[in-house]
Amino acid sequence: MRKIVVVAASLGLAGCSSFSTPEMFKSTPPSVTIQLESQPAGAEARTSGGQTCQTPCSLSVPAEGDFTVTFSLPKYAPETVPVQVIRQQQDGLTGSSPPPTVDPNPVYAELQPAPAAGRKAKAKAKAAAPRPKKPKATPAAAAPADAAPAAADSSSPFPPPPAR
Repeated sequence: MRKIVVVAASLGLAGCSSFSTPEMFKSTPPSVTIQLESQPAGAEARTSGGQTCQTPCSLSVPAEGDFTVTFSLPKYAPETVPVQVIRQQQDGLTGSSPPPTVDPNPVYAELQPAPAAGRKAKAKAKAAAPRPKKPKATPAAAAPADAAPAAADSSSPFPPPPAR
């Protein structure tokens, strides 16, 4: 019986040793909820803290400091919006602090279509490349002079044309 009590007490004390007193009294950092909107809707919104959602949406973010939100959507240029965390001053009468707020809220981005890099690059390359000169076409009647003797056959009853 004595061994059981010692083992139970040891296990109980071992479990308590994993808790440290200062950590027990730490409060979680306050968080704020931000609304995220974009034009067009459906963009991925990513905070600098790594949280993501698809607009329109809302996220609860820690109010520890200023951050950014980057909006991205295929075929559109990404846009980053800075967000400022505003901490309210402590109330002198009650000693409590009102919850922090963010500016702007809602966080809004109007995405612009991405420039078509393929078309512009092709147009620049085409304009910069020298054009090959086409050879002038010669009419059939103006055949080269040395072609005539080769065309004349020795068995022909006609004499070869004079050389020019």
